[in-house]
Amino acid sequence: MAEAEGSSPLLLPPPPLPPGMAEVEAPTAAETDMKQIRGPGSGAMDVERSRFPYCVVWTPIPGAHRWFFPIIGHMGICTSTGVIRDFAGPYFVSEDNMAFGKPAKYWKLDPAQVYASGPNAWDTAVHDASEEYKHRMHNLCCDNCHSHVALALNLMRYNNSTNWNMVTLCFSCLLYGKYVSFGAFVKTWLPFILLLGIILTVSLVLNLR
Repeated sequence: MAEAEGSSPLLLPPPPLPPGMAEVEAPTAAETDMKQIRGPGSGAMDVERSRFPYCVVWTPIPGAHRWFFPIIGHMGICTSTGVIRDFAGPYFVSEDNMAFGKPAKYWKLDPAQVYASGPNAWDTAVHDASEEYKHRMHNLCCDNCHSHVALALNLMRYNNSTNWNMVTLCFSCLLYGKYVSFGAFVKTWLPFILLLGIILTVSLVLNLR
């Protein structure tokens, strides 16, 4: 019998998948864009939401010193759930809103290296250090954001040490810290690299005269 004029063609079901091949659901755009890094024995690190469990975080400070001393920046320490606490100014410790912007670097620490006694020693030390610095004046050279992080590590006796200070933290973050992205690396070092390039160019021009 001829097909009736104007009727839609018969739709056939798709062929079944070969045996042993399961259908895989494609990730959504949000899942694709989400940057998550998982460490052993810790929660998820979520760069987009600035969640860095058991980490020391660092970001450059805007200003002319970035052209000369790019390793100088602002530091904070995160709770076990990744919330950032940082000594942001006189008598003020920020929570989940890091001063000078999102972290550019993170230094992942090992909670197994906490030697302080008591339950949840990591978060207790971060909390106690933050409460202490809510009563302190910010001093750029002697008592600053690095000192706040150092106090937290000393209270928890990280790596069985109570000798953490702003100098050891500065170089530890420089050596062991990882940039959250290539863009963060460029943001940190581009002014310094440009300055070096200018100095080298001027020196070569003067020497060739």
